[in-house]
Amino acid sequence: MSRKYILAIDQGTTSSRAVLLDTDGTWIGSAGRDFQQYFPKAGWVEHNPEEIWESVEDSIRKVIETHKVNPKDILTIGITNQRETVVAWNSKSSKAVYNAIVWQCRRTSDFCSGLRKKKGLSATIRKKTGLVIDPYFSATKISWLLKNNSEAKRLAKQNLLKVGTIDTYLLWKLTSGLAHKTEVSNASRTMLMNLKSLNWDQELLNLFQIPSSILPKIESSNHLFGYTKGLSCLPDGIPISGMIGDQQGALFGQTCFSPGDVKCTYGTGSFILLNTGEKLAYSKHGMLTTVAWRIDGKTAYAIEGGAFICGAAVQWLRDGLGFIKSSDEIELLARSVDSSDGVEFVPALTGLGAPYWESEARGMIMGLTRGTNRGHIARATLDAMALQNVDIVKAMEKDLGKKIKGFYVDGGAAANNLLMQLQSDYLGTKVIRPQIIETTVLGAGFMAGLGLGIWKNLTELKQLNKKDSEFESVMSIKMRKKRLESWHGAVEKLL
Repeated sequence: MSRKYILAIDQGTTSSRAVLLDTDGTWIGSAGRDFQQYFPKAGWVEHNPEEIWESVEDSIRKVIETHKVNPKDILTIGITNQRETVVAWNSKSSKAVYNAIVWQCRRTSDFCSGLRKKKGLSATIRKKTGLVIDPYFSATKISWLLKNNSEAKRLAKQNLLKVGTIDTYLLWKLTSGLAHKTEVSNASRTMLMNLKSLNWDQELLNLFQIPSSILPKIESSNHLFGYTKGLSCLPDGIPISGMIGDQQGALFGQTCFSPGDVKCTYGTGSFILLNTGEKLAYSKHGMLTTVAWRIDGKTAYAIEGGAFICGAAVQWLRDGLGFIKSSDEIELLARSVDSSDGVEFVPALTGLGAPYWESEARGMIMGLTRGTNRGHIARATLDAMALQNVDIVKAMEKDLGKKIKGFYVDGGAAANNLLMQLQSDYLGTKVIRPQIIETTVLGAGFMAGLGLGIWKNLTELKQLNKKDSEFESVMSIKMRKKRLESWHGAVEKLL
C-alpha cells in the first residue's frame, strides 16, 4: 500500500509554503516561494492576490515534484494564513478588484481615530470582538474598499462581490469558486465576528457599512470546507478539512491544548498566544481576546499580544539598509559584542502593537556613540525582538495573576540560539523549542488530519510534538531590571 500524505499550505506575509506530512505526523518536506510587497504610500502595505495564488500553486508543485509524491496519495489539505489581510474579488471571474490590503497596512488610521472618539464604541467593540479599534484588523480595510474602489461598489450592488481573509481566498481558488467560507479563528480577527455567537455581528456590519452578503460563512476549524477542483497542480476531489489562522495554527502545532499554555511565534512580527480554554477571558492590560480554534462543537479561546515587527526588523537591516547580506548573519554579528553598549532599537516601523497600541509610533535607534559598530546595532535588534515580547508576557501575567512556567517558541527566528537565550534571560523563565519550528504549518496539517479522522483526538496529536532544546535564564535579577529600564526609557519616547 502506498504512503499517504497531508498537504499543509502556509500562506504568510512575505512567502507561501507547502508542506507534506505523512499519516504518522512525520515531516516529509517543504517548498516555498517569496512574493513581492507593495508600498504605494507611506504606511500602506499591499499584495497582489494573483501573485499570492501563483506562489501557492508553485509551492505545491515543487514539494510534490521534489519528494516524488503521487498527488493522488494526498488525503487532505490544511490551510494556515496571514490573518487580517483582506481580498475582494468578482465571484464570476474570480479576479480581485484591488490588491490585498495587508494586516500591516495603516491606511485606515484616521478612520480608526474617529471611531475611538465615539463614546462607548471602543468598549462595545472590545466586548463583542475582543479587539481594539486599530487599522490592523479587517473591518476598516473592507470598509475602505467599499468606499474607495468603484469596482467593489458596483459588484456589491449586483451581489457579485466576494470578500474574505486569505484562507477564504485560497479556499475559493482551490475549489474553483464552489466554497466561500472562513474559519472561526480567522473570523475572530476581522472585528466583525461576535465572540459569543461566533457569527457576524449585525451591529458591527451596520457600523462599518458592510453587507453580510459579501462575507463568507463561518465554520469550525476542522470542518470539511470543500474539495479541490480544476487545478493544474492537484487532482479533483481532495478534501480541505482544516483551516486555522497562522498564530492559532502555531499554538495548535505546539500542542498547547491546556489553559495556561503559552507560545510565541517569531515571524514577520512576533505573536504570543495564551490558551484560556473554553473561558472567554478579557485582558485588562492591552491584550486581545481571540478564538484559538473550534473543534467538534467546542471552542477554545486565547488572549493574544503581538509586536508588528520582529523578523521584519532583520529583513529591514538586510534589504532596506544593506546592513547584512542574509538574515542568518545577524546572530554572528550580534555575538561579536557583549551587549548593545547602550544602543536601543525600537522597531516600531509600522506602529507599536500590544500592549501599547500606538499606531502612529515610528521606529527609532538611539544611544549611538563614536564607539558604536555594526555588532552593537545587530545586538540591539535581537534585544528588541526579545524585549518587546517581555512587555507582552508581563501584561499577560498581570491578567493571569501568576507567572508563566514555560515559553514555547517557534518560527524562523527561533533557530537563532542567541535570541532564544536573550529571550530566556529577559523573561526570567524557561524557553522551550520544538524539533520542528515551523509549527504554524504543522498546526494546519494536524487540524486537517483531525478533520479527516486520521487522528481521533488531541491526546493523539500531543504525542507528535517533540522537544528540541531548552534555554534557562542565566541573567541576575538586578541586570534584568537594569536592561528592562533602559528599554522602557526608549519606548516611552514614542508614546
